[in-house]
Amino acid sequence: MEALILPGILNSGPDHWQTHWERQHPSFVRIRHRDWVRPVCDEWVEALESTLSMSAGSDVVLVAHSLGCDLVPHWAERTGKRIKGALLVAPPDPDNPNFPADAVGFAPLPLKQLPFPSIVVASENDPYGTLEFASRMASAWGSHFVNVGPLGHINADSGLGEWRDGLVLYRRLADWSSVPNSTPE
Repeated sequence: MEALILPGILNSGPDHWQTHWERQHPSFVRIRHRDWVRPVCDEWVEALESTLSMSAGSDVVLVAHSLGCDLVPHWAERTGKRIKGALLVAPPDPDNPNFPADAVGFAPLPLKQLPFPSIVVASENDPYGTLEFASRMASAWGSHFVNVGPLGHINADSGLGEWRDGLVLYRRLADWSSVPNSTPE
């Protein structure tokens, strides 16, 4: 496994860029959760820990979207496992009125630096989290921050298809995290 795909609530459908990536790259694997509709943070953390225990964890890049992004700092705070890095796309703000009421235990978000390289990608018009929120999270997590302009929630509704620009960011992160003491450009 080269990448572990972490979708948000309701999973990522057939037109979502995460699904395109999974279909195009056999080494990209999607996490499995017991409940995609009413996510419980502790259960999602356990699923991530368990999935990484069955893989070559330290060589894996997490590819998270939406609530999958909020999962990552909770998991990082509790694990002793190492990973190569994390691409965190469109993190939702748990204090945003649009945050899913059925998502339990994701607030408050840990604000500690992540112990692995990461990139936070945000849109200027995301209904689930402002650009300012995403920038604050990137700063707290020690992540490189990328503003992709007005792409909504950076999902299937954004019409991105396979989202080649996102794949470039993923590759940059995967290459960057292979070089000690380097930062993405």
